[in-house]
Amino acid sequence: MTKKTKIKKESSTTTKIKELTGKKPSKITKDELHKVQTVINKVNQYQLEIGVLESRKHNVLHDISLAQDILNEMQKEFEKEYGTSDINIKDGTINYPKENGEVNKKD
Repeated sequence: MTKKTKIKKESSTTTKIKELTGKKPSKITKDELHKVQTVINKVNQYQLEIGVLESRKHNVLHDISLAQDILNEMQKEFEKEYGTSDINIKDGTINYPKENGEVNKKD
């Protein structure tokens, strides 16, 4: 997914000339500037993407909390209505608690 960008080192000839003349460059080369801008733009893009993902994560966690609240309310209703909230979610069978070895069936 990510591609590493290698920054090319200056040629030894250019370095030698700079050493001999004693001049320090005032700017990086256009190629170096372009490469560093590209890398910084990628970092910014990835940070923005992380922010979007964190925002989505927050929303999903909120939705889970709401769904759990609804489930808790439904379980309370089942307790009132059937005396248990132990329900088989595949077929809707109510699993009543066993009393004296017998299943207490409410109609």
